[in-house]
Amino acid sequence: MNMKNKLIYKRVIIKISGEFLQDKNDLSITININQLNYIIQEIKTILPLGIQIGIVIGGGNLFRGKSIVLNNNLDRIIADQMGILATIINGLALYNSMKLYLKNIYLMSSIKINGICDEYDIIKARNLITNNNIIILSGGIGNPLFTTDTTVSLRGIELEANAILKATKVNGVYSKDPIKNYDAKFYRKLTYDYVLKKKIQVMDYTAFILARDYDIPIHIFNINKSGSLYRVLTGEKEGTIISL
Repeated sequence: MNMKNKLIYKRVIIKISGEFLQDKNDLSITININQLNYIIQEIKTILPLGIQIGIVIGGGNLFRGKSIVLNNNLDRIIADQMGILATIINGLALYNSMKLYLKNIYLMSSIKINGICDEYDIIKARNLITNNNIIILSGGIGNPLFTTDTTVSLRGIELEANAILKATKVNGVYSKDPIKNYDAKFYRKLTYDYVLKKKIQVMDYTAFILARDYDIPIHIFNINKSGSLYRVLTGEKEGTIISL
């Protein structure tokens, strides 16, 4: 990696799904230490660039509310509240691993949990990220009926991020499922309006509209490709960029 490369984004909010933390061969292992260490190594490569980072973590490896509601007649609001707690558990796991290898790591939760982590506060979070502290943002937005996609857009707006980086298991956005369709077209760049017009599923609709209205680019990439995060931040051809 060439450390002379320059950042195209100075401050980013990275969305990491809960599923990424899960063991790929044994789904009963909901939080795999190897996956946590992989994330840490990817982040270590970008720190010399002077990047400012917020991380939104999902909870799907521990609890996925929608499927539980459909199959078990569980109240949707309660299911979402359980999902909120799942993201905090993942946040704690990521925080614990990161603080062993990195300095200036903070964990914040959108809901108050005394003795566990700080409650999210916009002013404090802005000060932390401005001073190059990495903030793990857990608990979603703290309310049911909203996804962690919405969280990443909202936190991106609040913390004045230059971009949202959505770490996924695919290389970016395609015209259709590339696994099922060999002729699927890969998109390097898209506009918000094109995505909406073609009804391309990028992220939660509410989250997408928030990003569009506040003109925050969304960069979707494959986190499983080693070095992909670095390449995204330095403007190399990695993933799909959605902007105006």
